[in-house]
Amino acid sequence: MSYPANRPDPRRPEDAAAGIDVTEDFERFSQRNDVFTRAMWDDRVKSRQTQAFFASYRMEATPRRGDGFSQRDFALRNASWLISDVMTNRHAADGRREGFQAPISNDTPVAPQQIDIDDPARMSTEIKRIARFFGADLCGITGMDERWLYTARVDVRDMTEAPLGLPEGMTSVIVLGHEMEADLVATYPSALAGAATGREYSHEAAVVMQLAAYVRNLGYEATASMNDTGLVIPYAIQAGLGEYARNQMVITPQFGPRLRFSKIFTNLPLAHDVARPLGVRAFCDICTRCADACPVKALPYGPPSTETANVSAIRGVRKWTSDAEKCFSFWAKLSSDCAICMRVCPFNRDYSKRRHRLWLKLALSPLRKLALRFARTHGARTKPADWWANG
Repeated sequence: MSYPANRPDPRRPEDAAAGIDVTEDFERFSQRNDVFTRAMWDDRVKSRQTQAFFASYRMEATPRRGDGFSQRDFALRNASWLISDVMTNRHAADGRREGFQAPISNDTPVAPQQIDIDDPARMSTEIKRIARFFGADLCGITGMDERWLYTARVDVRDMTEAPLGLPEGMTSVIVLGHEMEADLVATYPSALAGAATGREYSHEAAVVMQLAAYVRNLGYEATASMNDTGLVIPYAIQAGLGEYARNQMVITPQFGPRLRFSKIFTNLPLAHDVARPLGVRAFCDICTRCADACPVKALPYGPPSTETANVSAIRGVRKWTSDAEKCFSFWAKLSSDCAICMRVCPFNRDYSKRRHRLWLKLALSPLRKLALRFARTHGARTKPADWWANG
């Protein structure tokens, strides 16, 4: 298999089961055009405010009046990112911001001798067990789909495109889900809530690197990946972990939208999971809670569409698509990430509780309108001061 070809065969027989609708206009996405990377080179996005946003994740945060934006809140958020930042910055001088604009380097070699695998299904079960051992909350496995690979990585020294660097012959993608702290998510928008994001990036960096090292020690290629190399959302859907929603997130039966995802590209012989549509699309068709709550109206109303004028959106996929520039402009204004859409999503629940499992069953049934009515007061914001007080 050779990477990349910018216009691979756009449609696959398994797309329908995954709820993926690719058109003849499909083009693979250049990571140089994601809105975070554009904020580093594109004057249509880049500004003093966006530069201050990035700087705030170092020691340059400016605490301000307002619950959730004190020095203590920024301190916790930035500390939560530490492990991810250490990993990400270790090869930045060589142009590789790993986990974000470049795949994560192999810290261990591939063992010279491969273990024999005569049962890929059993091997998949083992991989999922080891993923849980290292701390992943979810694990699914899908086939390698080059449509979702970026056309190139980004050399952060000059923000130019560089070869992706993914070894050829990869046959599977192991997708890992990492639950975000529900009590912190409830405080969005705030710098405090950003600690939920940072903690999982630091967690997933460790988990994905350790699991990839395990695979390499078995004698097979394994490239650990976070936001780099390819679009994780379609891989997560194809791996049966959840369904795509209006808020641009994957809704899972275990945690709703409250996850970060990482992935491993590998040639380890594995059985693949299948997509499991449960009815999220039908619920999102009648629910606009996320779009209603978005302060800058960056989320779409109406049905999924292929129409987008935004450079930071993939072409040729019929889906709900946000206005990434509006969204990121609000992040920059906050000097922190915003996930109001995650907080207010009716699927954002604690499914260890029976009443929420019953609500989920109702939401995924023909009685979804009743479930939406029951969720009308769901997702209220918790004051960040209350989070600190309740510790």
